[in-house]
Amino acid sequence: MTNKPTHHALQAIETKERVIWNRIGAAWVHGDGKGFNVKLDSIPLDGEVILREIGAKDAPETAREDVSGLWDGASA
Repeated sequence: MTNKPTHHALQAIETKERVIWNRIGAAWVHGDGKGFNVKLDSIPLDGEVILREIGAKDAPETAREDVSGLWDGASA
């Protein structure tokens, strides 16, 4: 595992107006590229964790409403 994580672990919280992205941990790609080590600081009640490459500013591809521009990469 490298010192810097390669992915953010996120939770999507849906409100009436928008989806709020909450960073809940980080992930590191295994040296062989075939898996991840994941460290979670909290666990979403719905059990859904979204992993996104660090630096990816576009919205995750999910069935949720259009949330482009809401995730800015800043810590929640």
